[in-house]
Amino acid sequence: MIILLSKHAQDSKNILVNVIKGAGEIGVAFQTAVKDNVITVLKNVGQITTTATGVVSDIVSGAIAAVFQTGSSLTTGSKNIALGAIKGALEVGITSVDATQKVVSGAIKGAAEVGGDVAEVAVSSVEGAIEAAGEVGANTEEIAKTAVMTAVKAADEIGTEAGGSVRKALLSTASLPKDVVRSVLG
Repeated sequence: MIILLSKHAQDSKNILVNVIKGAGEIGVAFQTAVKDNVITVLKNVGQITTTATGVVSDIVSGAIAAVFQTGSSLTTGSKNIALGAIKGALEVGITSVDATQKVVSGAIKGAAEVGGDVAEVAVSSVEGAIEAAGEVGANTEEIAKTAVMTAVKAADEIGTEAGGSVRKALLSTASLPKDVVRSVLG
């Protein structure tokens, strides 16, 4: 099953490269393509399991690679990826917390894999997760905390420098809820 899921993630990346090239930008069409890919892959799996939800992270990493491959903005891309992937995961029954964890960690992992700015992607994916939560009626404070915790954990797994950069970026970004960021970072 894991090989099948990895193939779906690679196929998703290829589709997303074509969407970006066809649209000429990262916007609603890209966000919708990410959402549709998450839904299709998870529905093909049939049962939502830990392995199946893990593929959400793989799809997000692949989507980051697609954005990078096309020379598009990782800031815009990661926010739209988070919006689309979280909405798609929620639509097939993954909890908002689990979806947020998979999406944010996948974005950061993807950024590190392509040599992108991990802090920039962390901030944008956290912003996207919070926005997605608001759009679907989920608890935005809970999602904000989950997204920030996940971003820091994923960055720390990359290395001390990445973890420090992400913490600094999260604390200095005006669009994030400062009280939530500070409560998570201590």
